[in-house]
Amino acid sequence: FDIQSHETFVLTTTDRIELQHNSTLYLMRCENQDLPTAMKEHITFTPHYDTLIRSGMYEYYASEGQVSLPYALAELVDNALSATAKNTGMRSIEIRMLFDETLGKPAVVVLDNGCGMTSKQLKNWAVYRLSKFTRKNSSFQEGYVRPDPVAHSLNSDISYFGVGGKQAVFYIGDSTRMISKAVLSPDVHELVLSKDDFERKEKNKEDIYSGTILNRKPGDFSHCPDERFLHALIAEESEKESFTAVVITGVNPEHITFLKKDFKLWTRQLAHIYHYYIHGIDGNNMSKASANSNPSKIDIQVTLREKAPKFPRALNLREVDDDMQTLYINASADTFEFKATTQPENGTVEGVLRYHPFLYDKETYPQDPQASLDDKEDDDVESGVHNQARGSRPIFECFWNGRLIPYTKVAEFDWCARPRTQKEQDLPPECYSRISGVLFTDDRFQVSTNKLTFMDLELALRRNDTIFTSFKRGKIEKEFTQWLKNCHKNLDKQIQFLDYKETITLPDVTPKERQAPWATFGSIKWHGKTYKTGELVKSQRTNPTLYGKVVRFLLYGNYKGDVFATGGQVEVEPKAFYNKTRRIIPIIKIDRTSTDDAINKLPHELKVEWPNGNPFSENADYPAGTPLGPLKIEILNKKGESLSRMPRAGQSPVIKLCVKLRLVHHGTGTNQEEMLSYVAEHSAKWNFWFKKIENLTKVGKYTLFLNAMTNDSAIIFEGSKSLNKKLTFTIKGGTAQNFVIGAEISPVHIGMPFNIPLQIKDKYGHSTELPPNIQPEVKLDRTGNSLTIKSVTARGKITDKVRNKNILETIHSFSDAGSYFSGKPHSLHVKPEDNPITGENGNPFKFDVEIHDEAGNITANARQLVHGYPEIRADCSQTGVGQFVTKPINLKIIKGEPQKLTVKFSMPNHKNIALVVRELKVTPSTRVSLMEICRQDESASLVLRNSEKIEWLAGGLLENLHYKLFDEAGREIRLTPEIASMIKVTWAEDGNLKDLVQGKLPNIQVPTKVQDARFCKVLYEGQSVSVSFTIVPCPDEPTQLQVTLPQTQTTVKLGETLSKDIILELVDQYGNVSKTLYSTCVNDIAVAAPGLDKSAVTCVAVTGVCFQNGTPGSREMRFTFRKYVACVTVMVTAGDPAQLKLVSKPPQPLQVLNGSSIPTPFIVQLFDMWGNPTQDQRVVLSTAVMSQPVNADGKAFFIVNRVSGSVGYYQLEFKGSFNDKPISGTSLNLNLLPNPNKPVRLSVEYDTKAKLPAGGTFPVFRVTVVSDEGSPITTFDPAAVSMLLWEGVPSGTTQEPKYCFCVVPHRDKEIPKRAGKHTILFSLSIDKTDDVLSYKIIINVVPNQPVKLGPDSQPPAPVVSYSTAITNRTLVENMTLRIMDSYGNPTGQNLHGKVAVSMKSSSCDGSTNLPLFEGKNSRCQFNLVEGKVHITRLAIMENSPGENGNEYNLIFKPEIFNFLFSVLPIVYIFFILDSENQHKMSALSGKKDALNVAIAKYEEIFNDHQTLLMLLTAMKLHFKSLSFNLSSTVETLILTLLQVGHLACVQDDDAARVISWHLSGDMDCVITTTTAAARTIVDNTLGRQQVMPLDGILMHPGNRPLPHLRNGTPLFPPQGNPIYARDLLIYSHRPEDCNTVFKNILGDTILMDDLYSGTEYRKALIQRKIQCPTILTRQGDRISARGKFGGTQNKAPTISALKVFGAPLPGRYHTLREQIGMLSQYQSVVEKKNEADKDRESHLIMMKSPDNQNKQQDLKEKKKQLEEIERQLGMFVDFALQTEKLPTMSCLLFAPKQDRGISE
Repeated sequence: FDIQSHETFVLTTTDRIELQHNSTLYLMRCENQDLPTAMKEHITFTPHYDTLIRSGMYEYYASEGQVSLPYALAELVDNALSATAKNTGMRSIEIRMLFDETLGKPAVVVLDNGCGMTSKQLKNWAVYRLSKFTRKNSSFQEGYVRPDPVAHSLNSDISYFGVGGKQAVFYIGDSTRMISKAVLSPDVHELVLSKDDFERKEKNKEDIYSGTILNRKPGDFSHCPDERFLHALIAEESEKESFTAVVITGVNPEHITFLKKDFKLWTRQLAHIYHYYIHGIDGNNMSKASANSNPSKIDIQVTLREKAPKFPRALNLREVDDDMQTLYINASADTFEFKATTQPENGTVEGVLRYHPFLYDKETYPQDPQASLDDKEDDDVESGVHNQARGSRPIFECFWNGRLIPYTKVAEFDWCARPRTQKEQDLPPECYSRISGVLFTDDRFQVSTNKLTFMDLELALRRNDTIFTSFKRGKIEKEFTQWLKNCHKNLDKQIQFLDYKETITLPDVTPKERQAPWATFGSIKWHGKTYKTGELVKSQRTNPTLYGKVVRFLLYGNYKGDVFATGGQVEVEPKAFYNKTRRIIPIIKIDRTSTDDAINKLPHELKVEWPNGNPFSENADYPAGTPLGPLKIEILNKKGESLSRMPRAGQSPVIKLCVKLRLVHHGTGTNQEEMLSYVAEHSAKWNFWFKKIENLTKVGKYTLFLNAMTNDSAIIFEGSKSLNKKLTFTIKGGTAQNFVIGAEISPVHIGMPFNIPLQIKDKYGHSTELPPNIQPEVKLDRTGNSLTIKSVTARGKITDKVRNKNILETIHSFSDAGSYFSGKPHSLHVKPEDNPITGENGNPFKFDVEIHDEAGNITANARQLVHGYPEIRADCSQTGVGQFVTKPINLKIIKGEPQKLTVKFSMPNHKNIALVVRELKVTPSTRVSLMEICRQDESASLVLRNSEKIEWLAGGLLENLHYKLFDEAGREIRLTPEIASMIKVTWAEDGNLKDLVQGKLPNIQVPTKVQDARFCKVLYEGQSVSVSFTIVPCPDEPTQLQVTLPQTQTTVKLGETLSKDIILELVDQYGNVSKTLYSTCVNDIAVAAPGLDKSAVTCVAVTGVCFQNGTPGSREMRFTFRKYVACVTVMVTAGDPAQLKLVSKPPQPLQVLNGSSIPTPFIVQLFDMWGNPTQDQRVVLSTAVMSQPVNADGKAFFIVNRVSGSVGYYQLEFKGSFNDKPISGTSLNLNLLPNPNKPVRLSVEYDTKAKLPAGGTFPVFRVTVVSDEGSPITTFDPAAVSMLLWEGVPSGTTQEPKYCFCVVPHRDKEIPKRAGKHTILFSLSIDKTDDVLSYKIIINVVPNQPVKLGPDSQPPAPVVSYSTAITNRTLVENMTLRIMDSYGNPTGQNLHGKVAVSMKSSSCDGSTNLPLFEGKNSRCQFNLVEGKVHITRLAIMENSPGENGNEYNLIFKPEIFNFLFSVLPIVYIFFILDSENQHKMSALSGKKDALNVAIAKYEEIFNDHQTLLMLLTAMKLHFKSLSFNLSSTVETLILTLLQVGHLACVQDDDAARVISWHLSGDMDCVITTTTAAARTIVDNTLGRQQVMPLDGILMHPGNRPLPHLRNGTPLFPPQGNPIYARDLLIYSHRPEDCNTVFKNILGDTILMDDLYSGTEYRKALIQRKIQCPTILTRQGDRISARGKFGGTQNKAPTISALKVFGAPLPGRYHTLREQIGMLSQYQSVVEKKNEADKDRESHLIMMKSPDNQNKQQDLKEKKKQLEEIERQLGMFVDFALQTEKLPTMSCLLFAPKQDRGISE
């Protein structure tokens, strides 16, 4: 546009004011011209700098009741931890408090050795609220990667919001200097932010949020010459590779005082916040400090430097041992770990509960050292059974990313809370107060910007969908309760009170509320020992130590029976040693180590001797000056033994005894004077000796005390009369020498007679009797040792001049003076004497009283008590005067009229004194006593009554409130500034004093919510006069429609009706319900939403909400009522499961070999009726053989590991059920094919006609394995076939095989030695759970050849004699003998003949005097029929011949007809004995038979054990040989790794190229584990293959640092990113061996970026005389260790010309795959070998078990007993039937003397 020269315009602003900077200009024709159209004005707005510098004030001051400065320091430590997170070495953080004013102004410095910040990162730090997420998604180009999960979330990811650092520095001070140097950066960057700078920029209208970053070299402090404290800090920079320092100045003086004074407090709080960062995931467990599984590398050092002469203070937070987590960890005895998973944030919370047990007398739950304790518990106070451990404190402290969030604590969860109804009677409720806990979370749970509180942790954990699990995977409530029970049972040490007696009251107990009730008991059980009433006990930790009997046990509380408790009292009667009747002490002070014998050795009595023979007698009189002693004392115990010291218990110190002598003089009344006191130590010669006492010149009664005690006075035996001797005697005066007037002349009272005493004295000045031959010169009253002049009287007014007057009576030239005193009480005088006495209500009254005698003198006498105003007394006994001051008198003033009172003064102890009455007039007070509140406006005035409720419009303002004050007379009090300053209101902090003087009260802001009633109170502080009222908000007119969804159901499924109503309400602008919608409003309400079934919807409470179609997701429901519209979002999910679909399946047609698996799993997905996938996990899917629940995605995975059955076609169906209703499924066809490699049965062939004699050899068994196709299988493992054999035939019950053979082949097996039916079964073991069995083979084992004659059962040894009774002469009775083979099997059923029986002498001396059978026969015969003979009875004749004591053989010899072989006879041995040994030999024979039976059973068991051990050993040797053969085949494969080029990969192409070129000569070298394997490869390749065995490499363990590093600190800043080349190699398997190989090949070769940085690096090392290794560069250059570089030999070729790391798999890969089968077979054999070893070892363990050892020991003892019996019987013949010897049998024959006539 253009402006003509003649046109006039005005340049102005929108406000039509003068032009200003940064304002929008308008070109107008005149100043007041209207805008022709709407105009846009561009503005800029910048937050005030207070947003930054005062941001921390509210954040930290809001922490009411807490000292928040440590939490501000923690924000800076958070930044330091994040900066050092990637440090490989120690992470150092230092907090320096520089308060030495000589070096500059006070400063706080936080320093770390982290990664530092670049200039750009430092700029980003200065931006307020630039969080790490904002940086990721903005132009700041700093990406954020969430750290991997670690234990306890100790990921150091706690520098989070971009707020805390700025808030902290400006809360601590008003200026901060950020100094930082990044890794590999040569420069140091500085940024200064200060309050003064912001104010200066605002004043100069400069850009406030702008500044400069100073870039300088390390160590340069030229820019801050005046700040000396910075010089030392900057000087340290040159030694650091990277760092960050936060320097805060302008520190608040209050903060400085706190940091100095409470140094221990705030360092303990910091140690608590970072406890797990400092000490590791296990915390500061001081009992297991050396075994910490994950020691921390974080070092936080705090130093405080003050002005000299104060010494600097330094503390490492690792040294703090009294922070709460340290106390919790070290006071706990057991832990319970759990985990909580929350939805939908998928957050995980780790939790640990700790148990702090009760130990005898105290709780071990730690107390906060910072908490103030009103009273320290006395050691004598009973602990009780109250919840004194944790009290009302919450259980859980909460940690976020490893650091403490101090203001958030979680009280408890439902599963760990104390149950409201005690279900578990054996778990005391106080156990729930002995647990502490800690919760660990990550950043999925939000915290406040200052990290003081969690935003949503407790709400998330208390949601219903939060899942708590313990590490045992059980139900957490059950696991927790069981854990708590175990802790209480195993860790708490409590006392059981038994034998309840009664409930009593103890009036001497303090405090008073603890005096009742006390339950009494007769006994207790404590620490495995029972204590009962009447037992003698000893105390410990009491002064003195008590010895006495138990009277009763006491427990505070109401109890009616036996009870467990954590403390209690015991009442002890210590009369034996102490002069006390009873004493109550805590039970825990009973010495449990004391015994009765130890008490009997204690001191019992004193033995007193008078060596000079001058004993003093009890109650005797002795003249003054009589000597006492000497004395010899002995201390005896109850055994009469002399003691010099107390008996010792264990290693307790020696306590010596001594005797104390005290001589006490008894004066008048109760006055006593200790004349002397000595303590005698023990002497070996004189025991306890006291020298002669010669200074007894003072007359009076004396008592001599002798007390036994210990030398340290810890024990004084006060209560024992025998250990405390007492002698009472009297010293009286001697011969009279002179007399004196008594020292105490009786007081002279006006009007009363008085006496003048005269006392007779001996030479010591003591009173004595007047000799009868001496007569006084005046008439005196003679009384004892004194003379008295009586009946002297004085009268008159006492003045100061005549108070003392001499009374002179000459008696043998002696004189003395008397004194005058007032008389007896006569009258009472009260001042003031006004009547009535006037005073103001609320004030005290004062009265002065005097007591006069009859002469008007003020008199003082005993018991002069004056009673006045009620409950007030005055004692005038000392001075005769007194004063009454009453309490302030407060009377109820009626109508402002004065009130009257009457006061009476009297002396109850003096009835003769008249009563004095005074009248009081109490006038109304002028103080404030009434307040009136009113509201005044133009129309009316409203007076507010006390406690009145006032309804007012919500959000409105209650104005025009006034108050008035009145006194007791109802007079209005004029308001003054002093009175107005005493007016306080609850709705405003400080009222306007000007308004209050005028009677105006502050306006009241009415709450915006109707439910938020506001209580208001006006208080006059001077007299506590107040008026209160409550403002109840009322709703305003409606402004909008409000829709409320059910809180428990914001989600609905398709086809499902919302179960609860949606509420529609009309609300005002504050959300208060103003009007209710009624049923008449239904026609005006409309509801709309996609897919909504409107036919079922009803209003006003919207019901029947149902969506019938569509896809899951959010649906917006729109509600319309007249002009009001409201929307709400409902989340619609998939409907109920209605159909199944296969979403993944194997290729079709599906053909499976019998016995094999289906590699591809079947995945079945749930769908609703509209085809939407559903995730309802209540559905169970199943097939005919298995069932699976669905996962969270609604899918079920069916993995088929094996399909077996009859060959043919099948259909695989998938079915589902939901709420017991079927869900239609899907199916597919399956063809089961025969498997040629699957064994299904065993075919056994052998000679079925072969005869199987006992003990012979089995014929050959040929076993064939038949496959599923019917063809034989030859590839099975022969070792897998076993032959099972057991006795008997198959029956309904399962029999265990007695023998098991490994058949390889099945031949040369021994036939069982027992004849009869046996069963054989062959088994093929396919795997650990599946076997293929053959059919059962029944065989018949027949007896072998006849070789001997034997009995069916061993006959007992008979006891016989020559008596007439046939039973005493019987040798054999009912015995059956059979023809047997060598194994004891009956045989020869076809043999016939005879058995001849004869007797023969065993001595072979040819004796003819042999016993005869009945009928006088020397030989008899029995018929042998079908190989057996039965003998009914065989006896000797009466009076048979034979020698007494000789041994004879009874021979049974078979004579078989037509049998060519001989059969061995059986021989039995017997003796002829006399009758004296009959009973003895009978008993021995019975014992011998029993021992024979027991020994036979034991030997049979041990023989079976040995046979089984031999079989297991054979199987072990077989598998061992088989595995050895296979191991030799695969040994070379196992011992060979790969070629060097195949052992590692390199990610960087440039690094791979140069390292591969450097190792080009070693890339094809083969690595082996042993030298022998390496030699084998060299031999097989004729020496062409280079090899390297691992056992030929010597490498030092550990990794040394780069050459330029010393102790973790760089000697110079290197360029080119140096790194060891071997650190770039990635190993896929056996990393330790590969690391050894490449450390040997590459050594310390370094990789750098380029040749320039490599040469500079080498130069810097050489200058410092440090050896430099070979250097490779990513550009392909090489600098040798000798310094040579350049040329083609030191330049890597292109990558295409090299063998480079990361090449494809080698050609031998497929060969190795073929060898995997052989390795698998080897593995199978080794597993079977291990199983056989395990069975054999188990059997050996059983054989060596204590039970088996006891049986073997029992066998040895029985054999010894048998040998002893045989020795006593006089024979040493084995009764067992021997195959090598003739069978024998012993028999004893007894010969009675009277029958035989044999002489002795």
